[in-house]
Amino acid sequence: MVKRKKRFLVIHFLVLCVIGFIISFPFIWMVSASFKPRKEIEDIRIVPKAPTLRNYPIVLDRIPDPVTNRKLGLRFGRWYFNSIFIAVGVTLLQVLTSAMAAYAFSRIQWKGRDTVFLFYLATMMIPGVVTMIPNFQVMVSLKFLNTYHGLIIPAAFSAFGTFLLRQFMLSIPRSMDEAAIIDGANHWQVFWEIIMPLARPGLIALAIITFLGAYQSFFWPLIMLNDDQFFPMSVGLLALDSSYGRQTELIMAATVMNVVPLVIVFIIFQKFLVKGIQLGGVKG
Repeated sequence: MVKRKKRFLVIHFLVLCVIGFIISFPFIWMVSASFKPRKEIEDIRIVPKAPTLRNYPIVLDRIPDPVTNRKLGLRFGRWYFNSIFIAVGVTLLQVLTSAMAAYAFSRIQWKGRDTVFLFYLATMMIPGVVTMIPNFQVMVSLKFLNTYHGLIIPAAFSAFGTFLLRQFMLSIPRSMDEAAIIDGANHWQVFWEIIMPLARPGLIALAIITFLGAYQSFFWPLIMLNDDQFFPMSVGLLALDSSYGRQTELIMAATVMNVVPLVIVFIIFQKFLVKGIQLGGVKG
C-alpha cells in the first residue's frame, strides 16, 4: 500500500512536470528567441547557436539595427512609463470604487439593495466589444481621445471587483460595525478605519488582478490613441510588426522586457492573491 502510494505520487509529480513544461514552453521559446540573431530565428532549437544581447539595445534605440544600419526610433522608455502609469491609475481607482460599492452592498441596509446588486452583476454578462462603441462615443464627446484619463476612467469601475470585495466583506463580523457606530462613528469612518484594514487581503488580490489586466490592455488603447507619446507598451510594440516589417527577434526582446513587471508583481504577491480569493469565497 505504501509503495503504491509512493508510485502514485511519483507519477503525479511527473505528469505535473510535463504539463508545466508544456504550459511554459511558449515563454521559454520567447526568452530564447530574444537572444537569437536574425538568421537563427526560424531555427526550432531552444538554445541559440550564437546567442547575442544585441536585440535588447536595438529595441531600446541605443544601437542601429545591423540589417538596416539605422535606429528604429522606438519610444520604448515612454511606452514603458505609459503602461505602468495607466495600470497603476486604473488599479488605484478600481480598488477604491469597488471597495466603496462593496461596502454599500454588504454593510448598509437599503431598499432594493439585493436587486440592484443582481443587476450590477448582470453587466458582467455583457461582452466588452458590445459597450466599446458607446464608450468610445462618450470619450469623443468628452474630448478624452489621446489622453491618459480617457484610458483610465472607463476602466476605473468593475462589477467583478465589487463582487469579490463584497464576498470578502460579508465574512467580517457585523458586530464590529455596530460597536463603532455606537461609539459615534459614521459610515465613512467604519468603512475607512475598520472594514478597509480587515479587507486588506481582498484588496491586494483585486489590485493584483486589476494591475495585470490593465497593464496588458490592448484594444481600448488601440482605438483611443493615435499619438505615440500616449501609447502603452502593448500598442507600441505594433511598430515592430508593421513599420519595420516582421522582426521576430526584436519583438521577442521587447516582449521579454514588457512582461518583466508582470512576473515580478506576480511572484511577490502571489500568496496574497491566493489568500484573498480563498477568503473572499468563505461566505456568500
